[in-house]
Amino acid sequence: MPTGRSNGRSIALDGMRGLAVAGMIVVVSPGAWAHVHPLLRHAAWHGWTPADMVFPAFLFCVGVALGLPFLRADAVRPSRTVWLKVLRRAALLVAIGLALNSLPDLDPAHLRIPGILQRIAVCYLLAFMICVVALRDGRFRTGWIVGAALVLLLAYGLILTIAPTPGFGAGRLDPVGAFPAWLDRTVFTPDHLWRYGTADGFGVVYDPEGLLASVPATVNVLVGVLAARLVVAERTGALPAFGVLAAALVLSGLALDLVMPINKPLWTPPFALLSSGLALAAFVALVAAARWPGVRPAAAPLRVLGGNAMLAFILSQLLGVVGALSLLPGDQSLQGWGFQTAQVWIADPVLASFACALAVLGLILAILYPLDRLGWRLKL
Repeated sequence: MPTGRSNGRSIALDGMRGLAVAGMIVVVSPGAWAHVHPLLRHAAWHGWTPADMVFPAFLFCVGVALGLPFLRADAVRPSRTVWLKVLRRAALLVAIGLALNSLPDLDPAHLRIPGILQRIAVCYLLAFMICVVALRDGRFRTGWIVGAALVLLLAYGLILTIAPTPGFGAGRLDPVGAFPAWLDRTVFTPDHLWRYGTADGFGVVYDPEGLLASVPATVNVLVGVLAARLVVAERTGALPAFGVLAAALVLSGLALDLVMPINKPLWTPPFALLSSGLALAAFVALVAAARWPGVRPAAAPLRVLGGNAMLAFILSQLLGVVGALSLLPGDQSLQGWGFQTAQVWIADPVLASFACALAVLGLILAILYPLDRLGWRLKL
């Protein structure tokens, strides 16, 4: 019977990573930002779109990979060497994130400090510590993971509700008055936040990967830790239970939206639940599909992307920076040239912009395929 593994790797996990990375590349690589399909745009503030589910899906994958060693029958408490490896990995994520933020020209006075890789580092480290606490006498207590996730959501929800933002009061969920946004402005200063996180009359006021919102984002990692059982078990018996859990998370997020809005920049508890549930549902489907040999050849691009997800992410960021530079005659950017070229063949500007994003995805796949054949993967 098919096991859902290839060369010791989980096909479903690589496929899930591949979906997340592919989604991220398509979202951040349009031919023209003025012509992006609404489904590929992030919600302006409250609400959500498929684009908002990409980063949470990647955090979920971080959790699946993190949970695998803890769920082994011979799992033991991490040694000093393992701790050092975890700390090194988190530090490298932060360093690479800051390096990418510094492009195309290093300006320390306006270097964005938060970022995608920085949030992954914080969530990964926090989730790892929770997993260590949950491992007792060689037994991994998943109930502790569930309990920790609930505590994180409850604590963060209370902060959003009752913590008074200086100058604004408590319970504010707007870009200016929300407590997490104020904390980021206080800790990092506006000069070191996302330059597009602005509000009329205030300038830069928030960062979508801010500090405090990494707490509920860790819940997405913890749900991934729970889902790692689907990889360890190597059987389909657990799929229905996890399918029910996915549905419960999605419905809980949608229901709580009536009390507190779904919001990605603030990573509100309803958003954490909804995005975790959708990621889990996708992973359940991939685990089931991976056991059918006929599916694997068709899923090869996702496997290649997922098997080298970090390199794919870095390449997408570098290509985005280079594409925006005015390197062509007439101060035209590569991105602008690509969009004009696409419009020669595709009249609809939205479809032409989407075609450019697919071209970037294809270019990254073309780089990764030979590396995959050689078994070369960027590991931190």
